[in-house]
Amino acid sequence: MDETTRYYRQFASEFFDSTVVVDMSPIRDRFVAMLTAGARILDAGCGSGRDAKAFSEQGFRVSAFDASPELAERASSHCGFAVDVRTFQDVDEVHAYDGIWCCASLLHVETSEMPGVLARLWTALTPGGVLYASFKSGRGTRLHGGRRFTDADESQVVDWLANLPAVEQSEIWTTDDQRPDRPEKWTNVLVKKAPAPPRRLVTGDRDHFLPHLSEAMSRATEVELAVAFIKTTGLRLLLPDLQAALGSNGGRTVRVLTSDYLDITDPEALRLLLLLQEQGAEVRVFVTAGSSFHLKAYIFARLSDGELVEGTAFVGSSNISRQALQEGLEWNYRVVYPDDRGFLEARTRFEEIFSHARTVPLSDAWIESYEKRRVPPPRSVAPGSHEQEAPPEPTEIQQAALAALHKTRQLGFRRGVVVLATGLGKTWLAAFDAAQANARRVLFVAHREEILAQAAATFVRIRPRARVGYYMGRSRDAEVDVLCASVQTLGRAEHLERFAPQHFDYVVIDEFHHAAAATYRRLLGHFAPAFLIGLTATPDRTDQSDILCLCDDNLVFTRNLFEGIEAKLLSPFHYYGILDESVDYHEVPWRNGRFDPEELSNKLATLARARHAVREWRSRAQRRTLGFCVSIRHAEYMAAQFQRAGISSAAVYAGSALGRAQALEQLRDGQLSVVFTVDLFNEGVDLPGIDTVMMLRPTESKILFLQQLGRGLRLSDEKTHLVILDFIGNHQSFLQKPQALFGVGSTYKALAAFARKAEQGRLELPDGCYVNYDLKIIEFLKSLDSAGTQKDYEALRASFGRRPTLAEFYRSGASVQAMRQQHGSWFELVDTMGDLQEDEARALKALGGLPREVEVTPMTKSFKMVLLEAWLELDGLVTPPSVAALAQRSWEVLHRRPSLLGDLPEAILKLPDGQEATWIRYWRDNPINAWIGGNRAAAASAFFRVEGDRFSLAQQLPAGEAEAAGGLLQELTDYRLATYEVRRPVEAEASNVIPFTPKQRPEVELPYFPNLKIACGHFRAGRTDAEEHRTLPAAYGKLDATRHFIARASGNSMDGGKNPIRDGDYLLLELVSPSNAGSITGTVMAIERQDEAGGDNQYLLRVVTKTKDGSYILKANNPAYEDLQATDEMRTLARLKAVVDPLDLVIGQPFAREDIPPLFGETFNPGSWNVGHVVLNDKKVHVLLVTLNKQGKAQEHRYHDHWIDEHTFHWQSQNATTPASKRGQEIIDHVAKGIAIHLFVRETKLGGGKAAPFVYRGPVTYQSHLGSNPMSVTFKL
Repeated sequence: MDETTRYYRQFASEFFDSTVVVDMSPIRDRFVAMLTAGARILDAGCGSGRDAKAFSEQGFRVSAFDASPELAERASSHCGFAVDVRTFQDVDEVHAYDGIWCCASLLHVETSEMPGVLARLWTALTPGGVLYASFKSGRGTRLHGGRRFTDADESQVVDWLANLPAVEQSEIWTTDDQRPDRPEKWTNVLVKKAPAPPRRLVTGDRDHFLPHLSEAMSRATEVELAVAFIKTTGLRLLLPDLQAALGSNGGRTVRVLTSDYLDITDPEALRLLLLLQEQGAEVRVFVTAGSSFHLKAYIFARLSDGELVEGTAFVGSSNISRQALQEGLEWNYRVVYPDDRGFLEARTRFEEIFSHARTVPLSDAWIESYEKRRVPPPRSVAPGSHEQEAPPEPTEIQQAALAALHKTRQLGFRRGVVVLATGLGKTWLAAFDAAQANARRVLFVAHREEILAQAAATFVRIRPRARVGYYMGRSRDAEVDVLCASVQTLGRAEHLERFAPQHFDYVVIDEFHHAAAATYRRLLGHFAPAFLIGLTATPDRTDQSDILCLCDDNLVFTRNLFEGIEAKLLSPFHYYGILDESVDYHEVPWRNGRFDPEELSNKLATLARARHAVREWRSRAQRRTLGFCVSIRHAEYMAAQFQRAGISSAAVYAGSALGRAQALEQLRDGQLSVVFTVDLFNEGVDLPGIDTVMMLRPTESKILFLQQLGRGLRLSDEKTHLVILDFIGNHQSFLQKPQALFGVGSTYKALAAFARKAEQGRLELPDGCYVNYDLKIIEFLKSLDSAGTQKDYEALRASFGRRPTLAEFYRSGASVQAMRQQHGSWFELVDTMGDLQEDEARALKALGGLPREVEVTPMTKSFKMVLLEAWLELDGLVTPPSVAALAQRSWEVLHRRPSLLGDLPEAILKLPDGQEATWIRYWRDNPINAWIGGNRAAAASAFFRVEGDRFSLAQQLPAGEAEAAGGLLQELTDYRLATYEVRRPVEAEASNVIPFTPKQRPEVELPYFPNLKIACGHFRAGRTDAEEHRTLPAAYGKLDATRHFIARASGNSMDGGKNPIRDGDYLLLELVSPSNAGSITGTVMAIERQDEAGGDNQYLLRVVTKTKDGSYILKANNPAYEDLQATDEMRTLARLKAVVDPLDLVIGQPFAREDIPPLFGETFNPGSWNVGHVVLNDKKVHVLLVTLNKQGKAQEHRYHDHWIDEHTFHWQSQNATTPASKRGQEIIDHVAKGIAIHLFVRETKLGGGKAAPFVYRGPVTYQSHLGSNPMSVTFKL
């Protein structure tokens, strides 16, 4: 051991303490300035680890070593990562580091060894890398303070550097020692290695071909691809960049040439190319006719003012397959213009072959012909030629939704809404359901072209032989099987007229903004599909109001984000609500529900905000981050600021220098830590384990916020959870975020209640999720706590960025009754709040008292609103329909809403269609007669009339008022239909009891031994001297009182595994004997043994397993308990048949109200339990306490409860409960949500002069419901 090694072993602590605090940041900054963000750094001879830690905190990938084990141990602890123990002579890496830092470490290397050590470090440095070293100024070797030093001045350093090859630049300077008690001078050197000449050959393996294509495509204005074959697996990798090229401004062109060579090209890939062609690409196929076609060329040209500026071509071995682009060993040579004129020749040859006589334009007809004659080769003839995607299969949640959709059609509904959280596959569900419904022609309508592109690709995947096309912008492909249409284009009258009403069997409406609702109504008023599905991801019924109204208020199925996480289909998240304190959003103009984009970009792209984001990112982010920005300028600014902070980052958007696939590849391999983007990454793009999302911008809508979150919610083996860094500002638009993510109601009161729960840590979150809000945000949300009509209205307006509709106001839980008491009518409130538009005010004046009449008219049946809905669908304000046409459309509206058919007499209900004279007469005699004043004392007061057999307003509207008037009447009609329920008359005022007593459930009485404790731990004595009896329902199977009995578990040894048995559980056991025991291996058995002292027998519950030698082991499910070897003194007593729910033991028994809470582990509280419907959220339990005879109750509280048969019970909710409410949803979906509903029933309130007890009838299961406010629900025992 030399003296230097002994020194550091003896004085490691003193050396660590004296150097770890030295400020080397000025020199580190010079070193870092020569590196790219996220570069790989080697701290060679790191000492205390001071600089290694600093580099790591700046986002660099750091390795470090030291020759002293004692220092390496201390440095590891200081840095938070392992520091290796090795010497400079051990460095044998090749091109491994972008920067090597040798601060005061080479000074212990002998002069004779220095050239060799520097050569080793130089070899470990990548081309273009940087080496820093420092020496005490001087020359030669000396021994000082127990250590040997090699000093160097500038000339010595120059001599050493002269031996290094490919030095591009070097810098040598002298500094003072940074320690105040040290007078020494230091010689510093920074030397940069020359970069490697650009590689022309892309060889695959670790150097994937796809990022090179992505990079070249992002810079090109003209893209030309020519390949022998195209597989769907490979094309999906290229599609996002190809679509971005077509979607960007600037007239970029894309041309693709492939062939039918050996029938390898996938027909599905051709369908996707056909969609790309409809977006502006030009695609042709070379028909080989038995000859060969082996082209593999990718050509990218950038033109400016019509002149070729630069170009890149790749010519080599890669066709378009996943293996060729991402996995395999492929050689593709890069030809770069203007350096290589061969690029021009490649373009010329492409032009020749693209226009060759044997090439044909791609079309549906050609693909269908190709499919019929295609015979792919049985063996692979080229890399990726046999790649196939597995057929898509619906997830568990999608399967449940498909079942619900099938059921709703069986019930007669022709429209319905499905709510699926982002990431659960709404579009996939629609495609699966269209196939389930055997739809021949499908129409998919959305408002954004990227949604249509995703939908088209999805339908191609599900229906690979279908013709799929677009109807948007200039693309008008009407004769297809699946048409993906822009509502802006198809919604125009001249386009709708091209299609017959029954042209489509199945229509899909993707979620849309409120402003487009009228256009969608016009579109749906034209089409009459067999079924229409509305899709949305927003969890709140207030937000779903528009699409619900379009879909006849039929909510078919819903699964929110939390349920997706609980189903293991989405990633858990850790959410951080961060105060965006550096921006005053009130200074940014807010117009029509949006910030001014230019002003907002100016406010967000500031140094203070960027530094705030960097701090938060460093403290909480994981490995791969996606940051959402408001503009390209904002994204570029954030990327630049993160780069300056040493964090590898880039801005990616349509037309950015970095292509999308290239950016994802660099995220995947760690070259990038953060990607900032403006638009959404296409849902089809495989985001490689994105584990952090930064919300650096306000979002225009809840759905956009959820879509952005969805980019990180995909499951991945590379992460355990998603981190969400959400920057929340001082503006009403940010209130949407908790509403969207946590399903918080839209009122201020709901937001304040949410804040209190968050503050107290009482939010109900899925496993693995975590939420943390800045306290100032919590205080702000709590300060909103207020109620009242105007406050509720303001909260909705803040949430939507516009005024709410009456249906939205109602669905939010706000009081419509209080609104009318304070303001008279809905539109009077709208006017008071300053939101009544001029055209609406004129329309209201022209309509007179009709809006008020529609809002409050009494409805014993639904007919008045059904007629108005039909009249508005027929555009009756502009062209009054005939009575027959109105009756026919009303018939259709009623049959779209099967729950309303109960209003019709049985004879009318049996009529075959709406053209029957009997039906027209019935409709004329009822709602038409009511609206024209036939039921009034004076017909002159009527709002409608029938003149010339046409139904119209009694007073004609002034010209130009029809559109606004129609919108107002539609809003009121939507509200009335949403709140309506079928009212069935009570048979007698004196009592609403239907005299029916259910039969007792089939059950059997079994012995119960309270003193027989079956030990779940170690053997425990028990006695069978006290025998009681308990009844169990037949659901436990065929039971025999001579063989089956009940006992209690005692202990925790079986508390584990999939079916844990806990201390105190009731056990249903079956006695066994040698003649009937059967196989006991793997079975949970009760084991008995005689007490050695002659006392009571002892009992134990364990899983019996058999070893190879034939002996038995008694295993516990709880790993904390050791296994036991079975002995001769033990015998098997009984087999465990089931763990009994304690409530099953008391079915049919009476309970006073105050004795019911303990059954559920609760304490009686009159305020909570003196009601008919008790919800125990923490236990996922609803308790129904029903009194059948409601005598003495006010009429509005005489809920209609009765037995339908011995197994079925009809229950009516409280008036406030709707199918849309949280409580209503928990009743309807209680099985899926894991909620148990327990029924307690008594005949009358009093018995024997005191409160009558309730009889526990057991758990019930939801079957169906009708109506709203209250709901009439059918349960099954």
